[in-house]
Amino acid sequence: MHSKVQASVALENKRVEVREFDFPAIPIDGGLLKVEKTGVCGSDWPYFLNYPKSKGPLILGHETVGFVSAIGANAGARWGVQEGDRVTLEEYLPCGHCTYCRSGRFRLCDATDTLIGNGIRYGSTSISVAPSLWGGYSHYQYLHPNAVFHKVPPHVPAALATLALPMGNGLEWVCFQGRAEIGESVVIQGPGQQGLACVVAAKEAGASCIMVTGLTADHHRLSLARELGAHHTIDIEQFDLLETVAELTGGHMADLVVDCASGGPSTIVSAIQLARKGGRVLLCGRKGRPVPEFDSDLLFRKNLTLKGLRGHSYEAVEMAMQIIASGRYPLEKMCTHTFGLNEVENALHTVGGEGERNAIHCCVDPWL
Repeated sequence: MHSKVQASVALENKRVEVREFDFPAIPIDGGLLKVEKTGVCGSDWPYFLNYPKSKGPLILGHETVGFVSAIGANAGARWGVQEGDRVTLEEYLPCGHCTYCRSGRFRLCDATDTLIGNGIRYGSTSISVAPSLWGGYSHYQYLHPNAVFHKVPPHVPAALATLALPMGNGLEWVCFQGRAEIGESVVIQGPGQQGLACVVAAKEAGASCIMVTGLTADHHRLSLARELGAHHTIDIEQFDLLETVAELTGGHMADLVVDCASGGPSTIVSAIQLARKGGRVLLCGRKGRPVPEFDSDLLFRKNLTLKGLRGHSYEAVEMAMQIIASGRYPLEKMCTHTFGLNEVENALHTVGGEGERNAIHCCVDPWL
């Protein structure tokens, strides 16, 4: 084991610096993870971009896969893991005793919410909070007593295993919250990693008409959407979106619309327009600004169910890992780029649309 832990730290002015940290003391209820790879989530970009609001220097990265390197005397029995186990972590560090935790909705626990309070969460907690190693862009990551684990089968490549959380999001949104059913029509707005995960989820649910929308620049992602099971892809810069969906659904429009796009609030308006009477609309992409004109009467007239969603349940991530391990889908085609610790700045710019071309899901391998 090295004498120091190296990690990439996000700083102001969209900068990243590789720094060294001491190995933390391992408490009886904590541990240490040797990072294998960490996925670069789209949510890392706004943390990087809005540094003054992100609570100081951060080790980003929360889609972490690795091996349990050290474990406290009481931690193994609580977590159900032991040294050497290969696991992926959820970003959440829930309190375990609030109403949300007790009802199985720990992703809503205030203790793990870094957007509205002083919660602690992997990948979005300042290095000023001991023991600093809260992110996956590092050789090692601290295992908090409230960490949530999922076992990773040995045959699953690390890059694929980092898809467990985005895939879990897709399953949570489409299957568990959207209640997609056999024979239904589903529109997915935005063909990024979350949108592509929703394609797989809709396919698993038995949807008979899966439509994915994107821009002309998304042609490679739209092509992959078809390989993953989408029946139709729509370039909204080339075709009228509402007319195309009406034609593909025989005028009925979509039973379920999932908005995963992050380009602005206009997709919220189109999502409501695309849903049939009595349909369901899920808003799953952060917009960063309010909708300029929101016609709430359209919800009333169409009797729509509109729901905002973020994150995943434990069950959804377990199901995601099973799907990944099954090899039923060419998910390896989502894993387009891998970066080393000294390339994290480029990785973040790539996810933000300012770096490498044709990226879908990027990973950081801290040992490169």
